[in-house]
Amino acid sequence: MADGPTYLRIANLLREEIRAGTWKPGDRLPSHSELAEQMQVSITTARNAIQVLVAENLVYTATSRGTIVRNQEVLESVVTDHIRRDRPKSAHDIFEEIARAANREPSKEFSTRMEPADEQVAHWLGVPVDSWVLARTVVQYLDNEPWSWELSFYPRDLAESAGIDSPHDIPEGTTRRLADRGHGETAHRDTVLARPATAEEAAVLGVATGTILLDHLRIGANHDRVTRATRHRSLAGRNRLAYQFGDATGTDVIARTLGIATRPAVPLP
Repeated sequence: MADGPTYLRIANLLREEIRAGTWKPGDRLPSHSELAEQMQVSITTARNAIQVLVAENLVYTATSRGTIVRNQEVLESVVTDHIRRDRPKSAHDIFEEIARAANREPSKEFSTRMEPADEQVAHWLGVPVDSWVLARTVVQYLDNEPWSWELSFYPRDLAESAGIDSPHDIPEGTTRRLADRGHGETAHRDTVLARPATAEEAAVLGVATGTILLDHLRIGANHDRVTRATRHRSLAGRNRLAYQFGDATGTDVIARTLGIATRPAVPLP
């Protein structure tokens, strides 16, 4: 190993092995104690070496599985797919559709609760502060790797009338459920911000605090009211957001030129 602090030399060696394919996506690296024994260093030195790779988003830590090598593939999400009028019926939500199209295995951790709206959520939904709203939380995984953290808020009366106040996930997704119950969304406003991860976000997504995330906020509405506010956080270096608008002929030309799969676009008004 080259000169320098011992933990950096170990990190450099592991990095080279990952890039050379010795360790593949999904592989478990040696534990801190195993690495310390192999390299004849202290556990603190081994832990510091692993933290270098975590900060570089080459690996992530899973409580039950140890330190796992990350997939370096960039996943593209066409975020206008949610609101296509001709979107085919499916038993899967948009995350599963995107994951399976990329030959990745999706999974989720889901929870839901009623809670009083804080000032920010009340502002997004246009409801009084402290009024009850439904909060639906989904941590999404690809091949068991933490991928994104999504938190959606709905006015309580709408959630109850649309049947999305279930304690279980909705396989087809809430966008389809809202539409099926007569609350289809007709307008959206998206904002995307790149910013450092907080300590809480870092813990959920398995990254180092300060890792740059994409913070994607979507406000949905129908002709009468705001229906939801969805906040989706993911690693900026592993995700690409795309928007498609216009007629089918034009978007087909773009797809052929770029060599990407053709997806129906959202018609321009």
